[in-house]
Amino acid sequence: MRDGVLVALDQPLLVIHGGAGVERASLDAKEEAAARAALEQALRAGHAALMAGQPALDAVTAAITVLEDAPQFNAGRGAVFTHDGRNELDASVMDGATGQAGAVAGVHRVRSPITLARAVMEKSKHVMMVGDGAETFAAEQGIELVDPSWFRTEKRWQQLQKALAEEANAQAAVELPGKAYFGTVGALALDAQGRLAAGTSTGGMTNKRYGRVGDSPVIGAGTWADERCAFSGTGWGEYYLRAAAAYDVCARMKYSGVGVRRAAEAVINETIPAKGGDGGAIALSADGEVAFPFNTEGMYRGWIGADGVPHVAVFAGETLAEP
Repeated sequence: MRDGVLVALDQPLLVIHGGAGVERASLDAKEEAAARAALEQALRAGHAALMAGQPALDAVTAAITVLEDAPQFNAGRGAVFTHDGRNELDASVMDGATGQAGAVAGVHRVRSPITLARAVMEKSKHVMMVGDGAETFAAEQGIELVDPSWFRTEKRWQQLQKALAEEANAQAAVELPGKAYFGTVGALALDAQGRLAAGTSTGGMTNKRYGRVGDSPVIGAGTWADERCAFSGTGWGEYYLRAAAAYDVCARMKYSGVGVRRAAEAVINETIPAKGGDGGAIALSADGEVAFPFNTEGMYRGWIGADGVPHVAVFAGETLAEP
């Protein structure tokens, strides 16, 4: 999949994804329309922050918060269920201008995990907090906690029931990584001062067990931002972890001098599939080049520039209009 746009260097830019692994057969017209509308809403929220002169990190947080509240995506409300019928949420954020990062994993009551990840970065001495400790910290910081029922959607519950039935019939492995069972949301921003930031939030993998954590909250695997490159991934997390996918894309730019599109294509569509994984990503360079590589039937994705017009796509073959 080769799909990218190039924007003027002095233009603020926001890029988002709502997860790879989208399949036409599991998405009716009403659901598709709702997902596209939510992507546009997230783009406008991040754009408003950029146009108000706020840093890239604010735009990333604003966009992901919208996606976490949208039940169409596997993050926040709408997160998938674990084997035990719970929602476990992970998120991370990184500021390319400072190299600071924050992450949370395995939380159950935090309405906006990306907000908590940012608080870990800005209000603590740590990079990652997990489980009950992360929720204690959230309460101390005044971050909204909700009843776990907030995250439940019937579609995700039925996905778990299907996975459990297949498992009981010995038609699947202990953990099902199929394309219909993953998804994530993420955002990257380039502000008017040339600063980059990245963030990723997820509900993990349907039917996961034993406190499994994927790549999304791991800095360098699912999320990365530095002075020249930002990345957010979505896919089979174990392979992104093993490949240090987020860092590898940006390192290829730094050490090999390749552009962001070639670097992202190499990692997402070559390295990871060669090892047995699949998925997608968004990547953004400091000169405004964007990459949207993915190797599934679809990936929710979009971008918005200074003119405030959101551009979104869902399935392979859709081309995002250039500015």
